[in-house]
Amino acid sequence: MLELLLCSMLTILPDYLYRRYRQGKRWGKEINLFSVWFELRYGIVSCLMLTIALITMIFYFHPSTSSATLYFRTVPIVTETVGRVAEVHVDYSAPVKQGDVLFTLDNSKQRAALETAKRKIAEVDAAMLAAEADVLKAEGQLQEAKNSLQQAQDELDVKTELQRRNPGIVPQRDIEKLQVIVAQRQGSLDAATAAKQSASTRVTALIPAEKASAQAALAEAQVDLDKTFVRAGVNGRVEQFLLRPGDIVNPIMRAAGVLIPEGDRQRVLSAGFGQIEGQVMKVGMVAEATCISRPWVIIPLVVTNVQNYIAAGQFRGGEQLLEAQSTVRPGTILVFMEPIFKGGLDGVTPGSSCVANAYTSNHELIASGKVGGFKSFALHVVDATGLVHALLLRIQALLLPVKTLVLSGH
Repeated sequence: MLELLLCSMLTILPDYLYRRYRQGKRWGKEINLFSVWFELRYGIVSCLMLTIALITMIFYFHPSTSSATLYFRTVPIVTETVGRVAEVHVDYSAPVKQGDVLFTLDNSKQRAALETAKRKIAEVDAAMLAAEADVLKAEGQLQEAKNSLQQAQDELDVKTELQRRNPGIVPQRDIEKLQVIVAQRQGSLDAATAAKQSASTRVTALIPAEKASAQAALAEAQVDLDKTFVRAGVNGRVEQFLLRPGDIVNPIMRAAGVLIPEGDRQRVLSAGFGQIEGQVMKVGMVAEATCISRPWVIIPLVVTNVQNYIAAGQFRGGEQLLEAQSTVRPGTILVFMEPIFKGGLDGVTPGSSCVANAYTSNHELIASGKVGGFKSFALHVVDATGLVHALLLRIQALLLPVKTLVLSGH
């Protein structure tokens, strides 16, 4: 409407003034409801064409969108195992700190496994004491076997020496019996040595390995038990936490709830502009927005990033071919805008819907002197028309509460 009024001042009004004061035609006489089209046809046609051109220029070089939102991140509360809820430690809506227990799963099985692992370690410790006693016993048997062998060897040496000095004084049968006894006691000594080595190996290697395995099983059981205590991974707040004792949670099929991280509210306004404005949207453009949760306030912004991909065109490889007609709605160009002044988005509720305008500025190009006079004038006109869009945004901000509360029908 503003564009039409502005264009009519430049086309219809001069045409009417020419008809009135140059041709002497008066309103209500020669110019009336039935002849107005014929009399002012040049002004009306020029007004329509100029209005369409002006609206096109304004909406192209100074794009607007009502798809602007202050997004915020959420963290799903998911368990690592399937289980039944035994106890809930937080309310429907409550602040939580990192490490706080949100709820507990039924952990009777895990507690039993933990107790079994503890008993296994106690059993291994008892086996260690028994093995150490076996080592002492083997040392005693080894010493006994050494003494017995030494005694038999000494007796054999004495009788052998007597036989050498005075043949026949010692029966040959006795010497042979002593030789057999020495060999037998040497075997006993070897067996005792092997028994000691086995007992020592059990103490130094086997039982420590068994204890390490038992400790690993204990740690595994403790981890399984800890998984039943679902904790907050970050500081934040849980909202709409409807989990109650007796519910079944599944990490694949059902999350327990969502956690909104503290201090993670996005200070960036995300807006989707039409694809036709892809060549206009640039980083550094000045923008403005007004949000439903903060009415009657215009927030100055600056474009900080323009996403180079349109989400509507994404696909994932699979067993079916891509059908272009499946993309019914054209996607938008996602633009990220940050407030120019610190705290500009304070008071805007995260998730609030906003209306945003972006304004093309050719000041640097004009000041550089690289463009001719006509193009410089055209660029001045383009920049000046941004005032119309800024005025429209302020009118929207003024009427937004009325539209939402009165005219929406709620």
